[in-house]
Amino acid sequence: MARILIDLPEHFLFSTEVPIYITHINKAQHLDNAALIALLSEARVRFFRSFGYDELDVEGVGIVVADAALQYKSEAFHGETLVFSMAPADFNKYGFDLMWRVADKASGREVARGKMGILFFDYAAKRAAGIPEAFRAKIGTPAIVA
Repeated sequence: MARILIDLPEHFLFSTEVPIYITHINKAQHLDNAALIALLSEARVRFFRSFGYDELDVEGVGIVVADAALQYKSEAFHGETLVFSMAPADFNKYGFDLMWRVADKASGREVARGKMGILFFDYAAKRAAGIPEAFRAKIGTPAIVA
């Protein structure tokens, strides 16, 4: 079976800390994979809020997570605090990849890495929308020239 390999950017634009609660732990006594996805959703919401946005209103349009990929690097355990670092990459007309890395705060041990495909979406029209230029300017990414 081919393994997913994810290359991360050298620098991250945003980071946030989230503690691991007992409800995030599975029968094997480590972070449950479904819990990691939920924690990533929390970190993604915080990423957009750090720029003053709600996921349903980024300059008048919303976002959808169109796809996701992750690669586990080590276990994480109850009581640890995880640092979620995020950076946008690979912009196209309708979205970008939100690259992320999760590490234990105390040791720096990498727990997981991955990406989420972020698609801008016009919920009223029920279709993909172009990346708002004001969003692009706010996060410091140049416009795509067609």
